[in-house]
Amino acid sequence: MNEILEQALLYDFYGELLTAHQKNIYEQFVLEDLSLSEIAEDAGISRQGVHDLIKRCNKTLEGYESKLHLVERFLSVKEKVHRMNTLLEEQEKISTEELIREIKGISSEILEEL
Repeated sequence: MNEILEQALLYDFYGELLTAHQKNIYEQFVLEDLSLSEIAEDAGISRQGVHDLIKRCNKTLEGYESKLHLVERFLSVKEKVHRMNTLLEEQEKISTEELIREIKGISSEILEEL
């Protein structure tokens, strides 16, 4: 997964656990794609200060993910739903019984993860 997508997902799941200041800076960097210099000027802090804060936020968000695995589960469930959709789109290639068995198997995998 590319780094920006990973940062955005981590922020989507755990961003509310950051302080208001951290959220503001992190959103400007990851979601608004502002440069460190632009953020520093807007926040009235040094470019290095912005860099350090973003690194701390990344480490914090990754720490939450390593403990809770919400992004990992989300991506896994998303992939399984995609597999079910693919099966349904290709239903003419397999029997109805096989289709039902496959979808039941995938849905059981999803329920186990939740």
